[in-house]
Amino acid sequence: MVLVERSAAERAAIAAAASPLARKAAAIDRIVASVRAHPILAIAAAAAVALGRGRLLDWVTRGAAAYSLLRRI
Repeated sequence: MVLVERSAAERAAIAAAASPLARKAAAIDRIVASVRAHPILAIAAAAAVALGRGRLLDWVTRGAAAYSLLRRI
């Protein structure tokens, strides 16, 4: 019985120590799931970070104008 009690105590200690890691893994899993669900938004967010807000606005304006012209053709 002593071994069973010691094993239970060790399992509880391991679970308590792994709890912060499990929360971080769950947060990363939610981020990955949202990126898979909305890839266009993820690309836009990455572009915003890479280009900066001012340059991104220029590219969006140009893209909207090109899209509008191509739709009319």
